[in-house]
Amino acid sequence: MDVHGNRGKCAQPCRLPYELTCENTSLSKGYLLSTKDLCGLEYLPALIKAGVACFKIEGRMKSPEYVATVTKIYRKYIDLAYSSSPYIIDENDKKLLLQVFNRGGFSTGHLSPKPNKELVFKDKQNHMGIYLGNVANVKPQKGHIFLNLNDCLSIGDTIQFENETSKYTVSELIIHEKNVKTATHGLVEIGRMKGNIKIGDKIFKVQSKELSTNTKLSYQKENIKVHLQAKFIAHLNNPIKLEVKTSKTNNPVFNNIIVSSISNITPIESTSKPITKERILNQLTKTGDTIFVFENIDFVIDNNIFIPSISSLNELRRNILEQILEIATNRITRKTQINTSKLLVYDDNENMSHNNNNISSNNSNFTKNTTANRKTLSLLLNILHTSFDYNKLQGIDNIYIPLKYFEDKKYSDIINILSNKFNMYIYLPNIVKANYRNILTNLVNKTIDSYNIKGFVISNISGGIFIDYMKKLYGDKFNYIANYTLNMYNPYTQYELKKLGLNNFTLSPELDKNSILNLCNSLNSRGNIELIVYGAIPLMTINYCLLGVTNKCYPTCGTKCLNTSKNINKDVNISKNIPTKYYLKDRLGLNFRILPDRIQTISTIYNSKILSLATNDFDNISNSYRIDILDENIEEINNIVSIVSSGKRMEGKQYTNGNMNREI
Repeated sequence: MDVHGNRGKCAQPCRLPYELTCENTSLSKGYLLSTKDLCGLEYLPALIKAGVACFKIEGRMKSPEYVATVTKIYRKYIDLAYSSSPYIIDENDKKLLLQVFNRGGFSTGHLSPKPNKELVFKDKQNHMGIYLGNVANVKPQKGHIFLNLNDCLSIGDTIQFENETSKYTVSELIIHEKNVKTATHGLVEIGRMKGNIKIGDKIFKVQSKELSTNTKLSYQKENIKVHLQAKFIAHLNNPIKLEVKTSKTNNPVFNNIIVSSISNITPIESTSKPITKERILNQLTKTGDTIFVFENIDFVIDNNIFIPSISSLNELRRNILEQILEIATNRITRKTQINTSKLLVYDDNENMSHNNNNISSNNSNFTKNTTANRKTLSLLLNILHTSFDYNKLQGIDNIYIPLKYFEDKKYSDIINILSNKFNMYIYLPNIVKANYRNILTNLVNKTIDSYNIKGFVISNISGGIFIDYMKKLYGDKFNYIANYTLNMYNPYTQYELKKLGLNNFTLSPELDKNSILNLCNSLNSRGNIELIVYGAIPLMTINYCLLGVTNKCYPTCGTKCLNTSKNINKDVNISKNIPTKYYLKDRLGLNFRILPDRIQTISTIYNSKILSLATNDFDNISNSYRIDILDENIEEINNIVSIVSSGKRMEGKQYTNGNMNREI
């Protein structure tokens, strides 16, 4: 698993093999997180009608043939959706998409309102190609195989066998002992095949020579050029000058750009061969593989002059083209609206201030403990256990409880104990789907009436709307904490989150130690910063249930997420029913805890190792530390609290300091 996905450094852990386990029992094996490729052709008209103005095609690490084929086909159907013609998808177009890349076929992803049980293909993580048929016979001496062909196969195509990692280019294709270039169906013989090939093995065409050739013709040429109008000025004993204006194009970025450049070369009087317009034209128009082409050049030059260095014209041309590119780039570059010279500053009163805006935090921050020099400790209980005696918790100031537990009456006694003993915050979910919004607001209002709630941990950006809603009802009664899922990386983030009404901030666990120190030194209101110093950090939150193998719950899924198993409760040393624990085991034998959430069919996958930081390293930058609890019992929690309060960290192979010593 890799937490660098937010920074464009995803190591693609979803394409690796895993084993789903429970109580040391294997439930499933394969590429359990590897989703099929999305194909949304049939949804284009509905998406356009809904107001979508731009469609994104994912092409990360894909071939030019893939990009050429996919963009061509989607362009065709987007145009068809806008036309008055019937919207009918040609199955041959889908086959072309499958040929350039697919993982076990296509999926409609999350576009359909129905449960998608075909979202993941666990048998293979890379390109499948087109299924051609099964091996009917093998002649190992000659290296020939026989195949009952289901699809077109030609000389030059690339094929792969299901039990082979190697790929083969078809160089010999035989029908009835005659060599052919193409076969479409029936029994065919393919020559020069070697490897682990057996009768019955499936064969796939992973690359079509014809498709590759046709797509290359579409992109191995420059179709769009920016045309330039130029004036070349060369007078005796005066520096050479080139003036250029872009012609009007379909791309407004390059429209009406006027630039000029003066060379440090001065023409002199010719003694034998004067410079010609043809010679100058030949030198200036060498734009090569750039997007520019000189459409017309006017010459204003004296007679009988000589340019001492003809190569100086190359520099003149390069200078002009660079100027045009810079102007065009500046037209499309997004710029921050924040004046960095007037960013947030730190003052002795730990208040947020801005030179031009009346942005201030009058609400109390994390509840300060009255004991001198003691840091505030917050505890997130990801799971509540009805068998635990939470009265025994010690040394905690703030307690964070996931919203879903306030809905279930069997946890009401526990919540009452915790809300009376600590400052209780409702921990809102990372993802809030449309069908959950009304439930959320109703449940929150009901919870506020029932329990002593101090505030909320906001986990997604739509929380700004939620804060506005809450302030209209309750004014400034509650504190609002920005969870680390809002990617608290820099002062700009704090500035924007502050405008949403958030007054406390949890730093991202992706940050390294130097980044944390530098960030906090540049922020104001340092007392408003909370740092996660212990806990299994979520690596991935997915809209998919690995237990029900679907993206939405359905009546016959078996509700494995609600199963309980007999285990020993370490607190009271008696047998109790506790939720069954599920894990993903990777190829290295590491176990990643899975926490399913049936309310929205979301699964959270946690790191195999537990983060543990020495708080002494951060005493000067944070007044609040956060401890995330997943499976630890009360005795273990109290021990963790004690170690964190002492400034130390947990030791052992199961603990990690995360990214503290990495440069992000």
